[in-house]
Amino acid sequence: MGIRFILMVNKQGQTRLAQYYEWLTLEERRALEGEIVRKCLARNEQQCSFVEHRNYKIVYRRYASLFFLVGVDNDENELAILEFIHLLVETMDRHFGNVCELDIMFHLEKAHFMLEEMVMNGSIIETSKANILTPIQLMDKAS
Repeated sequence: MGIRFILMVNKQGQTRLAQYYEWLTLEERRALEGEIVRKCLARNEQQCSFVEHRNYKIVYRRYASLFFLVGVDNDENELAILEFIHLLVETMDRHFGNVCELDIMFHLEKAHFMLEEMVMNGSIIETSKANILTPIQLMDKAS
């Protein structure tokens, strides 16, 4: 298993979306999120997008007012995870039209559904934007 968790956080450090692929108690999740978010938000743009924390490697990227943070195993390829983050943002952009924090907040189930289409049990299984968005578009037509 490569990906351990995915977080979307705003500039104030509030978690907008959290998806975990390993079991952690609620207290452990809160503590982990707080430590990671403080560490990543404190870094400036000249520093690299990789941080080691506990037994995780954190790969993050900022898009507008949202930070996308992915916790992976130490042997995972950081550049591949940066590409995954970019693919996730592009997929959300295609569906929402220039994704923003409010899109995530008001359509949280769609954001989770996109992640579920892309990642299963911590492994990236789908990278085609069309294949990821087709089930969501079908659900939108049916409702």
